[in-house]
Amino acid sequence: MNKEIIKQYLPDNVDVNFFANVAVFEIATANIKEVVNFLRNDKNLSLKLVTATDERKDSHCFKIWYVFGLPKENIFIVPFIKLEDTLEFPSVALACQEALNYERKIQTFFGLVPVGHTDPRSIILHENWPANIFPLRKDFDWQSRPAVVEGTYQFNRVKGEGIYEIPVGPIHAGIIEPGHFRFSVAGETIVSLEPRLGFTHKGSEKLFEHFSLADSVRLAEKISGDSSLSHSLAFCQTIESLADLKLPKRAAYLRVIFAELERLANHFGDIGAIMLDTGFNFGGAQGSRLREMIMQINERLTGSRFLRSVNTIGGVQKDLTEAEISQLAKSLEIIAKDFSEVIEIAENSSSLVNRLQDTGKLTQAFAKSHGVVGVAARATGIGCDTRADFPYAAYQELFLDRIETENTGDVCARFYVRIKEVRASIAIIDGALKAIPKGLIKTSDTIVLKKNACAIALVEGWRGEILYFITTDAQGQISRVVPRDPSFLNWNVLGKVGVNNIVPDFPLINKSFNLSYTGNDL
Repeated sequence: MNKEIIKQYLPDNVDVNFFANVAVFEIATANIKEVVNFLRNDKNLSLKLVTATDERKDSHCFKIWYVFGLPKENIFIVPFIKLEDTLEFPSVALACQEALNYERKIQTFFGLVPVGHTDPRSIILHENWPANIFPLRKDFDWQSRPAVVEGTYQFNRVKGEGIYEIPVGPIHAGIIEPGHFRFSVAGETIVSLEPRLGFTHKGSEKLFEHFSLADSVRLAEKISGDSSLSHSLAFCQTIESLADLKLPKRAAYLRVIFAELERLANHFGDIGAIMLDTGFNFGGAQGSRLREMIMQINERLTGSRFLRSVNTIGGVQKDLTEAEISQLAKSLEIIAKDFSEVIEIAENSSSLVNRLQDTGKLTQAFAKSHGVVGVAARATGIGCDTRADFPYAAYQELFLDRIETENTGDVCARFYVRIKEVRASIAIIDGALKAIPKGLIKTSDTIVLKKNACAIALVEGWRGEILYFITTDAQGQISRVVPRDPSFLNWNVLGKVGVNNIVPDFPLINKSFNLSYTGNDL
């Protein structure tokens, strides 16, 4: 890590601890707003995460961590504050909008109060959970079942003549996960939309504190099932950093191949589903068919349609034979031609294109201020992609120079970003298959984690940037694991994007984001 580069991002007179590519330093609580403003606005760094740790046993305090990423340099700047004799800390959400739900989550799960925050409502935990029990504190018994209480969640209300509410969910007609949407409408026009999530909360962050490393890899695969490979990859990379494990070159290439297969399957599914939601049944059927072709390839190569049990700490568990490499290259060539024909037919449907254009528009300024990531961000012209900005595995050698973007920020833009990424993924896999080196697929080193350390890993999942933040204790045991799915950020803007559209267009807008319920609820 280039410490000279880091100096320009550090306040004066701070003691910095370096853990691989992570620079950690303490800031006085009274100064945290100033430091966050300096890093975010003056230095133009993106805020990746705000989270808390309970370190009362060893350090007699809670800590609040603010994770900033330095693109291209693959460096993380992490100031933190200590709460020793107080349960309050200054909210930064008024000046830093993407911190809003992070701070709500800290209050809900740790009982630490962000002073000055505008929305004190619980997040993820529902109103039947006792208000004075905080499950991510170390003294909470993870196997206990708190008493059920009767509470009420207060939705934001819109008043005025002609305004009425439409409650949708949490149980839906389709085979999707539960989530509640509260529409306030004037006629058919949406004037306010509030998603209410948390119905699939499963206590994953607490489980990570008690699971073995092997079980934790499997748990990471279940954070969001359609991103099993990407979530387990981010977890493995974080542990590899904490253990100073060097990844074999062949394993790095295999991780890229499998990650892009996961991206292809989901992009095909989404492209088809967007067309289906406009009534263009041909496109919907073809998207499902192409997705199934990739899923069958996944199962043939790894034994799992969702690429589970592929990643392991220090490498991968599935190799490809020369015959499989050759067959995969031929299959993708056929699929690419097939896909181009489908898109050519779709583009000749004026009714399809008309439904997509100007629907569910997200502006670039709003996306930037709310920390939007992935396809939704790139559809507004924001050129962010973890594979290029914070390269991992073998993306340094394989990722194409161009980040696929559109500029209009509507459903049509998100549709075309996916189309472009499908073609880019096929090209990346083709390059990896041609250049994959021979050698081991897993390191044989013993896994010994650093003590009192932290590590961060980013992976560009098919929805967008996945982050894992892990800390260890004085014995070198995992103390805290924080997974952050891109959905946690993007759900925060979906309601705003729906405003000024008509109610029948919301399923199409929702599908163009296709966010994970379970990835948000953890």
